Amino acid sequence: MASAKTGDTVRVHYTGTLSDGTVFDSSRDREPLEFTIGQSMVIPGFENGIVGMSEGESKEISIPAGEAYGTYNEDLVAAVPRSQVPPEMELTVGMILQVRSPEGALARAMVREITDTEVTLDLNHPLAGQDLVFAVELAKIV
Repeated sequence: MASAKTGDTVRVHYTGTLSDGTVFDSSRDREPLEFTIGQSMVIPGFENGIVGMSEGESKEISIPAGEAYGTYNEDLVAAVPRSQVPPEMELTVGMILQVRSPEGALARAMVREITDTEVTLDLNHPLAGQDLVFAVELAKIV
């Protein structure tokens, strides 16, 4: 039976949990995730965990933060003047905003705190700093 290797396109069912068991995502109620191994379409630890699996095989992959979404970086948290946010926008803590860097690149930022004068934005990925666990099943090597 063939094993998944670099260059193979695979279809994978997964359930992703935090180290405390909290589920953050799952493909179980939809089509399997399809990606090509070696093309950096998914986080490195997930991709590496699929290499060597055979169709129909299931296993658990533990991925440290560094191989997932990276460590949490306090330098990516900043307070900006409330006046830089459109006044008609109703902000709530936890909402995701699309922001533009001084260089013009678009990024996603989570609202962490709101005061009358400032909005604290966090540009870290929501799962940064988290060790992740994936229960995976290799459904198909395409």
